[in-house]
Amino acid sequence: MNKVPFLIALTTCCALSFKAQTNDSLKVLNFNEIIIKDESNLGGTDKLSDLKDNVIYAGKKNDIILLSKINADLSTNNSRQIFAKVPGISIWESDGSGIQTSVASRGLNPNRSWEFNVRQNGYDISPDVFGYPESYYSPPTEAIESIEVVRGAASLQYGPQFGGLLNYQFKKPNVNKPFSLESNQTFGSYGLFNSYNAVNGSIKKVSYFGFFHHRSANGWRDNSKYSTSTGHLSLNYKISSKLNLTAEYTRTGYESQQPGGLTDSQFNANHQQSFRERNWFGAPWNVASVTLKYNIFKTLNIQLKSFAVIGQRNSVGYLKAINLKDSINPSTLQYNARQVDRDYYENYGSELRVSSKYKFLGKEHTIAGGLRFQSAHTTRKQLGVGSTGVDFDLNTNSLNEFGRVLNYTTTNYAAFAENIFYIGKKLKVVPGMRFEYIENTVKGFINTTSNGQLNNDKRIRNVFLYGIGAEFLVTSRTNIYGNYSTAYRPVTYSELTPSSTTEVIDPNLKDASGFNADLGYRGKIKNFLTFDISAFYLNYNNRIGAVTQSGSLFRTNIGTSVSKGIESYIEINVLSLFCKNTKYGNLIMYASNSFIDAKYTKWNNPAITTDPLKSIENKRVEYAPENIHRYGLTYKLNGFSFTTQLSDVGSVYTDASNTEIANNIGTIGKLQGYRLIDASFAYTFLEKYLIKAGVNNLTDQKYSTRRAGGYPGPGLLPGNARTYFITVGANF
Repeated sequence: MNKVPFLIALTTCCALSFKAQTNDSLKVLNFNEIIIKDESNLGGTDKLSDLKDNVIYAGKKNDIILLSKINADLSTNNSRQIFAKVPGISIWESDGSGIQTSVASRGLNPNRSWEFNVRQNGYDISPDVFGYPESYYSPPTEAIESIEVVRGAASLQYGPQFGGLLNYQFKKPNVNKPFSLESNQTFGSYGLFNSYNAVNGSIKKVSYFGFFHHRSANGWRDNSKYSTSTGHLSLNYKISSKLNLTAEYTRTGYESQQPGGLTDSQFNANHQQSFRERNWFGAPWNVASVTLKYNIFKTLNIQLKSFAVIGQRNSVGYLKAINLKDSINPSTLQYNARQVDRDYYENYGSELRVSSKYKFLGKEHTIAGGLRFQSAHTTRKQLGVGSTGVDFDLNTNSLNEFGRVLNYTTTNYAAFAENIFYIGKKLKVVPGMRFEYIENTVKGFINTTSNGQLNNDKRIRNVFLYGIGAEFLVTSRTNIYGNYSTAYRPVTYSELTPSSTTEVIDPNLKDASGFNADLGYRGKIKNFLTFDISAFYLNYNNRIGAVTQSGSLFRTNIGTSVSKGIESYIEINVLSLFCKNTKYGNLIMYASNSFIDAKYTKWNNPAITTDPLKSIENKRVEYAPENIHRYGLTYKLNGFSFTTQLSDVGSVYTDASNTEIANNIGTIGKLQGYRLIDASFAYTFLEKYLIKAGVNNLTDQKYSTRRAGGYPGPGLLPGNARTYFITVGANF
């Protein structure tokens, strides 16, 4: 809220009241209600402050998405609309349910956002920070106030991932009311029903926020129905003016039918069809946290956050190649038995963060750092012989329950610190460092044969990361920023374990390492232009993959990739160029552009470096489009707003060899670029009621963003065709 109009209004009221009392002490003056509208950040984006929750963001490429100020389809967590104003975000759009978010940046793999450290209110929600970092749970965006995205320079504060930070911040309780209610009900295409209901308020020293969310639909594709429910409760107790205690718990569960992949010819004939009726996926998920904040002094703050993630990954289905029909066996008059795979996750951690302001050489500087401990355990049971039915049935054959059973653990200790040095009135320099101790173990068997038993393996790493960032204030509202930060990725569980007895693991397998660098110019000019234009460079050494060697799959470090390019966001409030007031509303136009050159620059395998037909040097990185452009227009007047958006995404290769023509089962081959248009409007009236509607993929384009080799079904996975939704809501 802009404080200046508020102070002017308050001063005027006080002056008039004082004048009335001096003229006639018995006279009562009635004033009309003063409504102060917050018209800052109309476009729905912002930047993180230099220091927030004891974390330093100065000098880092970052964005805040303000969900209440954008017209995205929140009922289905539509990622291409939600992340539209964050340049360079690539998205897998093969799941129309919105249950899982799969995003990445700078040529990295979007698979369940595993290149990001994914958090909710500042604590982890993935099953493992290193061993299995895929995020199977995404909070319903109707409950989200903002999403914070920090690029690779987040590695010093949040761990050594290449992608950066993705943090969902829930809505805050109303501190002025003991009880508030928000309810939104959405109806849409293909049986979509979405219900979001939340309560919040404050009673003396206690504030609370809780919601229940449910979404179900038949799905656009055949055999793609789903049902998901999520509940959350947050309680905050203000122990004193300096001490706060917050406890949170989230429970989610879903069942999702997996329609499977298609061959390219099947996709071209009818991309809505499905040949897998019996494939299902579900992931019950529990996340809990306790946070203690202590503002010891104005210049010294401590925050201790402890969390736990307990969840499962459960799937059952017929996983043969899509050119093999899932049909009834004539000898048994039943379907063939399905494969059952189950994972059980336990992830516990604590993070202590401290920030302090201090004076040195006549300037006040800021230091922030902390300690982290995390312990994760995964039990993986795969290749179970399941039922011959069609429902979500996880029962297995009791004689040979699972063909593969593995146990993984990850133990992680970390210490980290960054410092903002203020030099003169315009320059900030931010050096930092992080130390990681990482221990991974694996034991179990990969099949039931005599040679399927694994030798217990333990890998210990001591990793040191470092970096430096800077900001230079060009004007009062614009700055030049830059940073360099090293990154690291240990060998994950899937790389530690052969998928079959014929696969060979390189005994000298190395962890991936590299760095991120940014240089940009950002800020605001008057009240009509917001911009952030930057160049980036991402170096990814010792990338891990598999090649065929001596008749077996050999898993090794395949080489080095480099991603470089431009990320640009420009937003113009057109009417403010011509009108000083907003009686005609606000017309906001934006362009979010990225140009990505992501290629392999070095091939490490000595067995094939001399064979030009197998070398991947100068090949494009898988799933790295050369351009991601999103253009949009929003018009706002009083309680009405309308948004339309064009998404223009370039073509991608789906394997390191850059195979152009798809194979006969649709698992590799180039995917063409696509252009999609979305449109939506919202109308809020009487300051309590909401009507919102929209059309996704307005021109009904046929497109695909992904090919799968296994789950959610081998083959090419189509994106959703045209769909509609309408939301009615109330807020009391």
